[in-house]
Amino acid sequence: MLKSINHWSFPKAMPLEDVFEHAQKAGYDAIELNLGAEGAIGPNLASTAVELREIRRLADTYGLKLRSLSCGLMWDNSLSAVQPEVRERGYAIVVKQLETASELGADTILTVPGYCLDESTSYDSLEERSEAQLERLLPIAERHAVTIALENVWNKFLLSPTEMARFIDAFDSPWLGVYFDVGNVMPYGHPDQWIRILGNRIRKVHVKDFRRAVGNGSGFVPLLSGDVPWKAVMRALREIGYADTLTAEIGAYQAYPVQAVYDTSRHLDVLIEDEPR
Repeated sequence: MLKSINHWSFPKAMPLEDVFEHAQKAGYDAIELNLGAEGAIGPNLASTAVELREIRRLADTYGLKLRSLSCGLMWDNSLSAVQPEVRERGYAIVVKQLETASELGADTILTVPGYCLDESTSYDSLEERSEAQLERLLPIAERHAVTIALENVWNKFLLSPTEMARFIDAFDSPWLGVYFDVGNVMPYGHPDQWIRILGNRIRKVHVKDFRRAVGNGSGFVPLLSGDVPWKAVMRALREIGYADTLTAEIGAYQAYPVQAVYDTSRHLDVLIEDEPR
């Protein structure tokens, strides 16, 4: 498996070349960039093909693979929103993700299929709207040879591995899969069970740790310090033949922000080698 880290784990204002340099020094094989709003550091909604190719060249200079592209813009631009104009914005963002990933050489984008965050949202209608948008997007994904991977996030939709598997399978497309987040599933499931059920639908993996007793966003903690059953998780990933990136999605430290990147690299070594040091 490849050791990877998300760009969000670095200080927000850090120049991209410094981000790549730290990632290289910390021993990462890959880094996951994020499609940001116009003006954000790294790939963003206004990035040109020339600018994206320069980012790819810079990553190559530091020996870093760009295997996937995440995005934090979908919360306000959901593919399943009731308002057609919001759905269209979401659609346009995912199209830009696919185009950007292709230019960067990444084979997967992360997106969220829909949100059921309050009682006014009809679950079945949300599912229908999400399906309709994904049907529109899959031909574009195929054209760019980039997989759309749906993340299990706290969106109150696709809350079990069997439901997510059925949702994916209904499209019968090799360009739709799962971006499995180990930490996100902890409040309502068991990650090793999800991994075995989803199997080869899993295209990429996010890793972070979580303390169930906290039960909210404050429960995310550094790798190996929470309740994730890591040995069972790694055993399950090996059983399904997963050999791609393990991308840490962690917060920077308060006093020495970048140190989290270096510490997390050692934590990932333990997981990938599957033996304590």
